[in-house]
Amino acid sequence: MSEQIICSDVALGYEDGIVTEGLNFSVSSGDYLCILGENGSGKSTLIKSLLGLKPQISGEIRCCDGFSARDIGYLPQQTPVQRDFPASVQEIVISGCISKLGFRPFYSKAEKKLALDTMKQLGVDDISKRCYRDLSGGQQQRVLLARALCAASKMLLLDEPVTGLDPIAQTELYEYIHNLNKKGITIVMVSHDISSAVKYASHILHISKKQLFFGTKEDYINSKAGQRFLESEVGSGE
Repeated sequence: MSEQIICSDVALGYEDGIVTEGLNFSVSSGDYLCILGENGSGKSTLIKSLLGLKPQISGEIRCCDGFSARDIGYLPQQTPVQRDFPASVQEIVISGCISKLGFRPFYSKAEKKLALDTMKQLGVDDISKRCYRDLSGGQQQRVLLARALCAASKMLLLDEPVTGLDPIAQTELYEYIHNLNKKGITIVMVSHDISSAVKYASHILHISKKQLFFGTKEDYINSKAGQRFLESEVGSGE
C-alpha cells in the first residue's frame, strides 16, 4: 500500500501554547486509522492540520506523490444549528461536488450521477427528497458521509462521527464506514469509542501531550499504553 500522508515530529497548538507534540506517523492507502486520546489532547486539531485548515507549530505534514488535501472528504462534528438545516437530502449530498464546479453555475450529469450513486451506497437514496432536519441522527450522519464522499473518495476524515447516536445507529454507521474501507477508501477517524476502534481499525494513533502509540491494532492491544487505556475505559463503564 502506498503512503498518502506522512507526519514527522509534528507539534500542534495555539498562541497560548502547545497541545501535543512529537507526532510521527503515516497513513497509507486502505488504512483504517483511529486517533484516540482524552479530551483536550489535540485530536480535532490534528484533523484540521491534516486537512490544511490549521498550520502545525513545527514539524512536517507531507502529502505523498499523487495525493493532496483535495483527495480528502471531511465529516466534522455536527452542531445543533447544522442538525436543523432546511435543505433536502439530495441538495446536501450533491453540495459535496461544489469544489468541482469551478466557474460553472450548475452541476454536470456526472456530478448528479455521483450524488445518486453515493446516496445508494449509503442507503439514503429512498429519502433523497426529504428535509434533512426531519431525519434521525443516524440518517443525518449517513447523508453527511455521502456528502463527504462526493467531495473526495480516496480518504475520509471523520471527527467523532457517532456522537449523540443511539447504540443501534452507532453500530449501523460503523458498519457503513467499515464497508467503505473494505472497498479501498482510507479512513482516519477520531473516536472516544475504544471498543469500536479496536474492532474496526487496522492502526491506532494514541496521543496526549505527546504521542503515546502508533502502530497496528494488534500491537496497540498488547502495548502498555493500550492496556492502560483499555482498562480505564472498562473501569469507567464505557
